Amino acid sequence: MTNLDSAPSLSILESGQPCTIIEVHEPRVVPLGGIRALNVYRTLPLRTRPLVGAWCFLDHYGPDDVSETGGMQVPRHPHTGLATVSWLFSGQIAHLDSAGNAAAVKPGELNLMIAGSGITHQELSYPQIKTLHGVQLWYALPDSTRFSDNHFEHYVPPAVNEPGATVRVFIGELLGSHSPVDTRTPPLLGAELVLAPEASIKIEIRPDFEHAVLAEDSTVTVNSAEVNHRALAYIPPGSDVLEISAGDAGARVILLGGVPLGEQIVMWWNFVGRTHDEIVEYRRRYQAEMGFEDADPDDVGKPALFGEFPLGEPNPLPAPPIPNTRLLARG
Repeated sequence: MTNLDSAPSLSILESGQPCTIIEVHEPRVVPLGGIRALNVYRTLPLRTRPLVGAWCFLDHYGPDDVSETGGMQVPRHPHTGLATVSWLFSGQIAHLDSAGNAAAVKPGELNLMIAGSGITHQELSYPQIKTLHGVQLWYALPDSTRFSDNHFEHYVPPAVNEPGATVRVFIGELLGSHSPVDTRTPPLLGAELVLAPEASIKIEIRPDFEHAVLAEDSTVTVNSAEVNHRALAYIPPGSDVLEISAGDAGARVILLGGVPLGEQIVMWWNFVGRTHDEIVEYRRRYQAEMGFEDADPDDVGKPALFGEFPLGEPNPLPAPPIPNTRLLARG
């Protein structure tokens, strides 16, 4: 992490002036799958920055030659207390979940799955595709909605053309474009910006938001900070202007933002809860419902937490063991 100033200030800066208090975080590489693993570049969560608004997870992958990596092969697995956002730049992924939603994830189209109190889903790239490239995002649901029903939504945001840039707003509102998607969270922002070579865009942003910028395909400058390819820049609340500049090859970035969640969360594997004991219970219920472990007699008569799944699909993933130490809330 690079801190360009010694300590962040959350006070409102001079109106119209880009904030120079920027944290730049390099990604860590995480392999998904077996021998032919799809490598993802993870910049959220961070030990020092578990949340940006309610955004709690950011994986960036590709462009990958599917013939070498095997593409995305993520069998049935659970989620609680969060929502997943799938956003592709190239390729295609088949989504299937235990609420009965089957959808194709395509470039430039939002697929939002709100897990609520529990859901399972799988994501498998189509066999005929040659290249896979995109981001997988999660945001944490606030305590007021985290036990709500699960939900799936598809949205194709229109292109907003600005001088030197094309913007697609898939969550929230920016540059006069408003996504109608109900996130069940405090206000959030998610957008893709594609900049022409040497272009720079200056955007009015909400000063009550914190923001993050992923340098998706090349190095960019965010306000005064250089952000390497695949790195993430964090901008604290207090600024009303964000300036992003591309180099001679142009650039694509993912812009995230939101009002600070104001809650601490426990995130482990694919679950988001509030306590260690909640996570243990989610894991126990999932393992029992998938047949990996014996059910507790107290579960008799309870509706399935993670739903039913069609026959003939790949076997579900077993949950890893719970750590020996207690999981701590962060936020």
